[in-house]
Amino acid sequence: MPEQVDRSTIEQSVRHRVTTAEVNAGHTIVAAVPGQKFRITALRLIAYGGNAETATSVDILSTQSAASVRPFVVAVAGLTQSAVVTEDNTNVVVLADGASFAVNDANTAITIDTQSGGSDLATATGIDVILSYVAEEA
Repeated sequence: MPEQVDRSTIEQSVRHRVTTAEVNAGHTIVAAVPGQKFRITALRLIAYGGNAETATSVDILSTQSAASVRPFVVAVAGLTQSAVVTEDNTNVVVLADGASFAVNDANTAITIDTQSGGSDLATATGIDVILSYVAEEA
């Protein structure tokens, strides 16, 4: 019998080149998968085609305990053209007590958007999003 692989220990990465218009509208980075829940392990954002401006922040959104959360809130001040912003950057706010790296609810996506109620993102052509995560069985 073939050996079983515990997929909850396999880290996966996705890269999306998200235009400014897509960020402003909300863009799915990791689509919901029935029976799966995701745990973010790392994040990198890179503004391309100019500095990110006018919005307060660019946020990663997910769902924990049936509520929408923003595990990573990235101030646009840090999103200068070609600079690599990681989750431990001083321009990034994370959830308390490591919750940004906690498992998200099953059957939910991970998305990117601007701050709720804030101005739209402008000036940069877009944001490269490189997100690493682990998919776990629900």
